This record gives sequence, structure tokens and C-alpha cells, in this order.
Amino acid sequence: MKNSLLGESAERKQVPPPLRLMLLTHSYWPEHSPPQRRWSALTREFLRAGWNVVVVTPVAHYPNGRRTLPRREAGHAFTNQIGPHGETIRRVPYLRHLGTSSLARLVDQLFSAVLSVPVGLRGEKPDAIVATAPSLPTLATGLVLSRLRKVPFIVEMRDAWPDLARDARIVQGSVKSLVERVVEFVQHRADLVVTVTEGFADTLRDRGLTNVTTISNGLDVAAIPYLKPPPLERDNFHALYLGNHGKSQRLDILIRAAALLGDGFHLTLVGHGTNRPQLVKLARELQAPVTFYPSLHGWAVVEKYREADTCIVSLRDDWKSFETTVPSKTYEVLAIGRHVTAIVRGEAERIILEAKGGDVVAATPEAVAGLWRGLSKDRARLSAGSSGREWVENHADYAKLAVGYMDQISKLVGNGVSGASQGGLV
Repeated sequence: MKNSLLGESAERKQVPPPLRLMLLTHSYWPEHSPPQRRWSALTREFLRAGWNVVVVTPVAHYPNGRRTLPRREAGHAFTNQIGPHGETIRRVPYLRHLGTSSLARLVDQLFSAVLSVPVGLRGEKPDAIVATAPSLPTLATGLVLSRLRKVPFIVEMRDAWPDLARDARIVQGSVKSLVERVVEFVQHRADLVVTVTEGFADTLRDRGLTNVTTISNGLDVAAIPYLKPPPLERDNFHALYLGNHGKSQRLDILIRAAALLGDGFHLTLVGHGTNRPQLVKLARELQAPVTFYPSLHGWAVVEKYREADTCIVSLRDDWKSFETTVPSKTYEVLAIGRHVTAIVRGEAERIILEAKGGDVVAATPEAVAGLWRGLSKDRARLSAGSSGREWVENHADYAKLAVGYMDQISKLVGNGVSGASQGGLV
């Protein structure tokens, strides 16, 4: 199993005619990141449909801010590389930095975005250009390249920007910040804005955007094993979280819940992020039954799922933008058949309840501890059944999502939309 749990997918009945697509992204194969997982799967499906895909992306250096892979895998600046599915990857330079510094990451992204312009002007003209956020400099690069090459421009908003910037206090005050103005400037000049949730699409429509569609996150269901329920008799209760350890997730709530429960309960946290050192310190101070692991991939992830009684999906509840955000791991947990401890609201809460995949709980240590205590006493509740997997098959299978994406791009190209049709950059 390569790079993630993603693998082969089902056959499609109908696909749009092949086109040439250029993708701009700040992270791609062989890295392990949300844009890599999404676009590696979509790119594979596009190529299977006969499309030509060129990916413009920095030399692989996520998440540490420096190259840790061999050069033959990470790529060389200003050279081409063949990706795992046959796509062409054009590498641009990056600035070495500390992966935990937000400012350093932004400067790095600005540097790579500027140098992506000459790289994006090389080679055969694409039929359309896609730039995926949340790397905001990448969006600006996409706009510039689309105007220079006179092709349709698609902005993909994988997070609720610019709303998230204000919730995270990246911007403050009543006056619109430069970040907000730049994002809205690009969104209003794109030929199509793609969101990953219906809620954020509605938000953008309320702001006057009409060219908005939703292509959700997802996975390849056929490549995800369906696990048997955890045993009805077990000495310890095991909760598992896999994903980013940042301030968006409020993982301290999980650690405090585990500390309240103590003996007989165990929490496993897998991943990395800016808050990880503080979380390790907190677990040590509270003497909480918590074990930390670095990021895992492939079958190592499956084994962690197999050991778990419940899997956690978490987003803080005091940021309004998260009402229209769905953590990408939600689909994986539902498909693999584990009970979900969902500390979410809005659209993510609706999906969990609609899929009958687990329990939604308030974002407090006491509420989480109470849920886990109840589940440990009545372990029959941990049998999530197949409804979650069926929901993912129907709504979030990348083989189906890719067809919808190709159809939207084909409509733009077929309608003769181009960067020039929007009257330039202003």
C-alpha cells in the first residue's frame, strides 16, 4: 500500500473527453499531506480517463521545512519528474525553514509561488489551471498563469478561507485584512471556485459568487478494509486519533478526558503538528494514559484502527468557519467501520449522524470522558455497522468524485471560458 490507504478504484461508466490540466499545489507526492492525498487520487483518475496532468509543486519538503527524502524521490528544482501515476511533476525551489514556524512557512510558500510562474509557462499550453488552497500564494500564482496563458482558472478552497483566518486570529479587527482581500480578489476572478463542503459553497454564494461547485474530500473505498467490530470483552478501552496536532483540533480536550478516566482507558495520538510539544507536556503533567506516535501510513494505519475501540474526529467548536468544515479523516473512519467519537458540529456533525457512524459529543473533557465511560460499559455500542461505509461509497468515493470534477472542468473549456474573458487581473 503506497503513500496512504488509497489504492485501486472502481470502473467508471462515462467520463468527459480528455483535456490537459495544470495543477498548482504546495504539497504533492511523495509527501504525506491533505492536498497530496486528495490530488494523488484525483490525478490517478484523470489519467485513467486519458487526461494529461502537469503538477507544478516545490521540491518535497513537507512537513519539516527541509528535504528528508532522497533527491530521486523529492525531485530537483527546475526539473521534471514522472509521478506515481504517470503525471508530469515540475519542481520549483523552496526555502529551508523550521516546520513549526507559521511565518517561515508563509515566506517559503511565497518564494515557491513566485518561481512557479516561469515554471508554469514552460511546455504545452494547458486547457485549464487548478490552484489548491490553503497556500494563499499558490492561488495568486494560478491567477497570474491563467491570465498569461489565457485558459480557465479554477480555485480550490479546501479550507474555509478567508473565514478561517479571522477565526484563527491571523487577522483581527473590523476592517478587512490584506489576507481577506487577496483571497476574495482571487475568488471573484476565478472561472470556477471548488469547495469541499456544501456549507462553505453556500457561504460563498451568499457573498455574491455564482461560479461555485462542491467536490468533497473522499477516498477509494475499495482500497479500505472493513474491520470487524472490537471485542465485546476487553480489559482496557482504546481511543485513537490520527491527524494533525494543531490548535484547530483542540486535542488537549482528549488528553484531559483520558486523565479523568485513568486506569482502564488509553488514548493514542498519531501525527504531527505545531501543538504536539505542548500536548506531550500536558499528558506528562496530568499523568494521562496517552501514547504519542509519529505519522504512520499504509498498513501501519490499518493496524492502529484495528486496535482501537473508537476513533476521534475533532474540530474546535468556537470557530464559526468549522461549521462548514469536514475533517478528511471522517470518511476514512466511516469506511473502515470503527465507531466515531465526533467532537464536531455543522456539516461534519450532520454527516456522522446521517451515516450512523458514532456519537457526537460536546467539546469538553467531562463530556468526552462520559461518552467513553458509557461505551466501555456497553461495548455493543462500538459495533458501528456498515452504514458509514455505505454512506462513503455513495457520497465520497474518489472514482465518482473525479468524474464530477472532470465534468465541471470540461464545461468551462467547452464554453470557451478563458482567463482573458475576465478582463485581466483587475
